[in-house]
Amino acid sequence: MKLPPDLDFHDDIRLLIYRPKGVINEAEVNRVIGVIEGIEAASQEPFNRFSDTSETHEVELNFRYVIQASLHRRLSHKGRAPVKSAILATDSTLIHYARMLALLTEGSSIKVRVFQDRKEAAQWLGVPVELVQQKGDRGADQSERTNSA
Repeated sequence: MKLPPDLDFHDDIRLLIYRPKGVINEAEVNRVIGVIEGIEAASQEPFNRFSDTSETHEVELNFRYVIQASLHRRLSHKGRAPVKSAILATDSTLIHYARMLALLTEGSSIKVRVFQDRKEAAQWLGVPVELVQQKGDRGADQSERTNSA
């Protein structure tokens, strides 16, 4: 599966990394949900997620949409193996929506946690911290993209 530049899938450790830039809005969230669901359909193996929102500068979402998207993911993931979704957020609006997502998926097979520290997110996901560094902070050997699922 060909992935857009802001998404990396590391098949060897079953981790999807999303690094949005600019605006986070409904169309953007729908696009990423579509990629996640595409990978899920192509492979029945579970995979964790890491979202690095440090390069976003605007959030155009509302409570109704976040609730609908969260419940959609909760229901569409029902019966699947548990996965972790770590969200790195420093913007207060993104933190608020990410915490709402965590609350709405509580008790489901999707475990969401919000972090302000990359190292803590990497530890929770069980991956090397270098993998979740910003692209400019990683060495060349750490920046390989895996575009197959």
